[in-house]
Formats: sequence, C-alpha cells, structure tokens
Amino acid sequence: MNNWVRKDLKYIWHPYTQAKDLKKAPPVLIERAKGIKLYDEKGNYYYDTISSWWCNIFGHNHSKIVKAIISQAQKLDHVLFAGFTHKPAVNLAQKLIEISPSNLRRVFFSDDGSTAVEAALKMSLQYWQNIGKKGKSRFVCLDRAYHGDTCGAMSVAGSGPFNQKFKALMVNSFKVPSPYCYRCKFGKNPRSCRLECIKPLEELLAKKHGIISGLIIEPLILGAGGMVIYPPAYLKKAFHLAKKYNVHFIADEIAVGFGRTGKMFASEYAKIKPDFMCLSKGVTSGTLPLAATLTTEKIYSSFYADYKEGKTFYHGHTYTANPIACAAAVATLNLFKEKNVLKKSKSTITFFHKQLESFYEFDFVGDVRYLGFVGALELVKDKKTKTPFPAQERIGYRIYQQGLAQHLLLRPLGDVIYFYLPLVVTKREINIILGRARKVLANFFSHYRG
Repeated sequence: MNNWVRKDLKYIWHPYTQAKDLKKAPPVLIERAKGIKLYDEKGNYYYDTISSWWCNIFGHNHSKIVKAIISQAQKLDHVLFAGFTHKPAVNLAQKLIEISPSNLRRVFFSDDGSTAVEAALKMSLQYWQNIGKKGKSRFVCLDRAYHGDTCGAMSVAGSGPFNQKFKALMVNSFKVPSPYCYRCKFGKNPRSCRLECIKPLEELLAKKHGIISGLIIEPLILGAGGMVIYPPAYLKKAFHLAKKYNVHFIADEIAVGFGRTGKMFASEYAKIKPDFMCLSKGVTSGTLPLAATLTTEKIYSSFYADYKEGKTFYHGHTYTANPIACAAAVATLNLFKEKNVLKKSKSTITFFHKQLESFYEFDFVGDVRYLGFVGALELVKDKKTKTPFPAQERIGYRIYQQGLAQHLLLRPLGDVIYFYLPLVVTKREINIILGRARKVLANFFSHYRG
C-alpha cells in the first residue's frame, strides 16, 4: 500500500463513505488530471465520467481557467465582502445576470450548493416577514429531492440516508410525490400521462398556501434522488401553481446549470422565470468552491430599509465572493461564448443518447434515461416487474469497483449507474466510456449469483 494512502487511512474522514469499506478497497491516490481523465500515482488513468461530482464542465486543468486563477492570485487573494467589493465579483455578477432569466437581477455569493440553497430559503422566509406576512414560514419539496447537507437544505429533501440521522436538527417541510416516470405511482406511461403526479402539489398549495413560503425544485433532474429525469411539462405546471398561490419558486440549478442539460439552465426547457435560482458546481468548472443565489429586484427591495427597521439580511460566509474563485468563474463563462459550446454540442448529445439506448438490451437494465450530457441506467433484478436488487447486495458499489479496473469512474447512486459528462467530451470518448461500461456490466452479471 502506498505510504500516502496509509496516512490517508490514518488521518482522513471521507464524505459519504463507510470507513470499513476503505480497509478493503483503499482510496485511489490521484496525482494529476487533464481533460476528461484522472491519473493516479502509478500513471494509471480513469475516465472521469461523473465530472468529479458533477462540477467539471470544460475538462480538468483548462489552460484559460488556470491562467485566470494564477493571474488573480498574484493581485488579490481574498478580502471580506461586507463593505468591500472587487472587479472579479462585479464582473461575474453581471455575466450571471446576462445569461439568467430576465427577472433575476440580484446576485448573492456564497461557498457551495448547500449554502446557495440556505441563502434562498432564508431570503424567501425573511421576505414574507419584511412585508408583514410572517405566517408564510414553511417550504415544499419533492419526496426524492436533495438540495444539500446543511440543516436547512436537509429539511427540504426527501427522507433518506443523507438526512435521516439528523432529523433532530431539521425543520418541518411539506413533501409531495416526485415525478418518477419509470416508477409512476399512478401506473401511467408517457403516452397516457396527464401529469397526475402534480395533483398532490396542487391540493397542498390550495389548502396551505397561507403558511407556505416557497417551493424548491431541481429542474428536470433529481440528482442524488437517483438521476430521475422528468418532463418539462411538470416543471412548468409546478411553477404556475406557485405563482397562482403566491408562493416563491426556487430553482435549484446547482447540478443541472451551465450547459449540463444542453441548455444554459434546465429551467429554460419549461420557459419559466423562478423567484430564486441557486447555482454552484459548474460555475468555476470545478476548480474552486463558489456559489450564487440569484433573485428578483422585488425581493431584494424588501430588504432595503433603514437599519432600525431590522430588515438587513444577516447571512454571509467568510469566503463570500472570493476573488480567485470569481476569476475562475468569469473565465469559465467566457469559454461558453468563445467556444459556442451549447450549439456545437448538439450532435454530441444526440450521439450520446443513441449509444445509451443500446443498454436496453441487457435484462438487468430496467430504465435508460437521459438529458443533455446526463445519462442513467437503473439496474433491476426483474425487468418485467421492475423489482430492485436487495440493498444489502450493493450491486452499484460492486460495479463501481469493477469499473476502476476498466479505467472508469462509475460512482453509483444505489443501483443507478450514471454518466455526468463534461461538455467537452468527444464522440470518440463517449464510445470508449460506454463500450467499457457495457463490458463491466456484462462481465459482472455473467458471474452474478443472487
């Protein structure tokens, strides 16, 4: 065992990881990265098929982003963002406003996805207090949602391994059924669907809108909930219900923003204008932590008052709008225009989807779903009945381990094997990645004994 890995096992506590697993399968020591590949200390490479937790969009160590980071670090590393400002933050805020829905005019910077969501929840809650409607204090979310690991973010998520141990820290929220098309609770298929799954949300808002502050949704893809992809019609209807009942609509674009779905933001598919939009991950192409919460001038104005009125938004972070991170984000957004990425990626996306369809031929692949550069394979024990594998068999984890031997990073979500590819992936790389994934799955299930 490498000495660095020994030290890791001695000192480090890894996220979302059972420490006992690491004794059997120690962490891989990554030395460097370039493009879509990670390289370990022995020179072995791994295709980063999940963009290192969904944030890398222009490949690792892109020269222009690295150059922007170095240049900024030589001028201004960090400064408090209360009473001070700097050019990278101003520049970034303007660029975010220019590419976002036209009603969003204000940017609040924070550190990561969870804090972007926390800011949105607190802004929404305080807005209603500021205008005299203090009773509007609850939030609505989907029952398979995930919005982060801070207490507020956990409170607006479905009950699961990410939050079930921390209920004592959480506040109550309303949860409604998710639009999980493959496992539709109403027994519908795409042809017979009439959005029956939105009725519980409609009924809840009709009865409880007087105490509801906001509705928070991950547009079109429920990420950690199993890469569940749902139709734009649901998102659009949910948005209009929120507007009808005077409830804030919070779009959590943290994982799906910045071109991941084929459009700059997933909300564009439904042509909606949310009251809040939470951003992070791809904003710096995964180089540095940064997040932003965008909102309207109307909401911002409700906080604009004399100090004695007590309407100040008392929320912030030490590294809010860190200059180096902002510079990396500006360089990232510049690449969209320079490379005309969204337009040029259309044929690659079509190719990716077509290749994914071929996985339906496997008896253990129950569902194949995709949107933009995101694809997911839901593995099942019985394809006809959609019966899942017993959780204790840890099918996804075992496939992940075998994937490493084929130079693939296939970190699963339960028994959902997914791909979250960078926007710069080529058709050749897609062929290699999916070809090796087929080999991994075929080999695993040829030896599988339930």
